[in-house]
Formats: sequence, structure tokens, C-alpha cells
Amino acid sequence: MHLALNATFWNHPHSGSGQYTRFLVQYLHRLVSDLDITLVWPQLPGAPLPEDVPPGVRLWPVPTRPGNLGKVWFEQLGFPRACRAAGADVVHVPYWGAPLRSPAPLVVTVHDLTTMLVPEYRRKTAVKLYNALMAASARGASHVITDSHASKAEIVTHLHIPAARITPIYLAAAPTYRPGVNSLVDTAVLRKYDLPDFYVLYLGGYELHKNVTTLLLAWSYVGQALGDEYPLVLAGRKPGKTSASYPDYDAYIRHLHIEEYVRWIGYVDEADKPVLYRNAETFVFPSRREGFGLPVLEALACGTPVVTTNVTSLPEVLGDAGFAVDPDDARGMAGSIIATIVQDDLAKELRQKAGQQAANFTWEQTATQTLLVYDGVKGKLDT
Repeated sequence: MHLALNATFWNHPHSGSGQYTRFLVQYLHRLVSDLDITLVWPQLPGAPLPEDVPPGVRLWPVPTRPGNLGKVWFEQLGFPRACRAAGADVVHVPYWGAPLRSPAPLVVTVHDLTTMLVPEYRRKTAVKLYNALMAASARGASHVITDSHASKAEIVTHLHIPAARITPIYLAAAPTYRPGVNSLVDTAVLRKYDLPDFYVLYLGGYELHKNVTTLLLAWSYVGQALGDEYPLVLAGRKPGKTSASYPDYDAYIRHLHIEEYVRWIGYVDEADKPVLYRNAETFVFPSRREGFGLPVLEALACGTPVVTTNVTSLPEVLGDAGFAVDPDDARGMAGSIIATIVQDDLAKELRQKAGQQAANFTWEQTATQTLLVYDGVKGKLDT
């Protein structure tokens, strides 16, 4: 089988779509000897060629103009033309950006419908038009892959795609996320970010749906009891300006009078994230909606107690290995955080369960189940 795959995010290895694309290709290439893979890549002027492409995987650059129009041109015209020229048997777009027409059976991965379902994200006309285009392309695909059963249910409801044409396939954490500690490396990383001996961690984005404001409200309760000894560490790029999509976090922190209990550390290098997870007392992920919720799985893989929410895909990832609370229940969130800190037996139990739950998610399984989808759409064409 010859697979052509849209490699738009290959040179963005720290984005969710970039990680998914790279790990999927890596494990497909490793596990399936008779699978030929061609990466179709939008070549922007002056951009470096994709790095870390596995030996034997072909690269097919397509000269592309920068900007949103260039992106749409590549997705709708440049990419399918390259797939036809390459002679692909199956075409896969590993993010929500598939062409309306494909020269071969088309598989598209729709990670989530956040940009469509959160009103604040769809106010601009350009976003509405792009969402409509992507919805049409997904409906025309031979098969849709998504990251969870919760996302599958939303796709059925909002895109009106039959359930039989949608397969939920879980993601996995990178092998670097593990509880084993190298004390010298960990100490150096903790010093790099000026982290205290004890802390509670949030690591992720700060868009509106990430629900960080509820975490801050919860911290107005936690801080009174434990904030002096266990500050809340906010990791990830701090929004440069406020908008409908990005609340004014600094103003809200001042309003809650929790400045002394909260520490911003900003962007975290990918290689340093496992150290931050495994040295945290607790990882909190208060999001209102996720297609999967990879940070929760990364924390679990590091053996860290997790407090998250009970919505969309997050309970599927967490299992019984942590606390899942209502995303609007700041008091419940605070109580769960405090419990993981002050109850030693509970924390020990959660650390044990975390590793057991994380072991249920592997890239080998992701690649194997994805290959079955490829075989299914190609088999329908052959018959």
C-alpha cells in the first residue's frame, strides 16, 4: 500500500498536530514493512526542509504561497495533485484540513470541533467559511478518525457523518514521559525555571475553553490553606493581550488577591516538560473541552496525581486514576487539589494508578488501529 500523508505540521513538532503526525509516521514506518509512505509538504519560500524524516519515507515538496490563502490552496489543490502524481492508494490528512476531492480514498483526522462549537472562536467571517469548508470535506471523506468516543459523538451530531464512518483512535504520550527521575537533570531543570520544592502545576494553553479562570478561582480557596507552601505554577505561553478568546488573567488574579500564591513561568521547552510533571505534587487541567487531553495523559505517564474535569474526552483518558470534577465547580476542584496534597495514602494510590492507566495508551496501538482504517477504505475500493 502506498500512503500519501499531508505533512503541513511536520516542522511544528511541539504542536498537537505536529506530534500526532510525527509519531504516527514513525510507528507506521517501524511496524509495517510493506507500507510505502510519501509526505506531501507545503514548501513555503525560504522554509527549511522537514527534519527527522525516517529513512525510506519519501518527501514530496509542493511550492506554496504563505498566508491563509496559500494554506487553503495547498489543502484543496496542491495536496491532491501531488497525491495523484505520487500514485497514492490511500490519502490521509492528519488534521481538520482535507480536500473536497481526492484522487484516492481519503482519511481525515478530526481531533475536535472546538473552533466550531465555542461561540467566541467562530465570530470572524473567515473562520466561519473555513469551518464550513472543513465540514464539507470531512463529510466527503471515505473515513474519519478522531481522538475519543466523546469527539466521535460530537462529529455525528454536528457534522452529520454516519457513526460507521468514524473511528475513535486514542493518542499516546511520548516515551520521555515517565516517572523515573535523574536527580541531576531534574535539579537543573527545576532551577532553570526557578521552581520551589513543592508546587501544583498547570501546563497548557490559555484560550477561553481551557477554563484557567475556574482554576484561579479554585486557588483562592487552596491558597488560603496551602498557598505559602504549595504555589500554583502556570506554565505555557502567557497571552500577550486580552480578547474574547483570552481573558485578562493578571487582572483576575489581582481581583482574587492570590498574587502571592501564583507563579507564571512562561514557555517550557519540550524536553523539560516531563521534569515539571513528575516533580509536581498535583497536575490540574481544568479544560471545558478537549478532543483527547494529552497533557492529562503525559502527567499520568509521569506518575503524577491529576485533577481534571468530567467533560468531553477527559474521563476517557483519566479513568479512575484521578479526580474529575465539574468544570464550573471551583470549590470541588479546590477540595480535590487539597486532598491530593494532604492525604499521603491517597497521593500514593493515585501515583500507582496513574502509571497503570497511562500504560493503556501506546503509539503502537494508535498506528495499528490507523492501519486497519487504511486497509478498510482501500479494501472497499478494491471490491
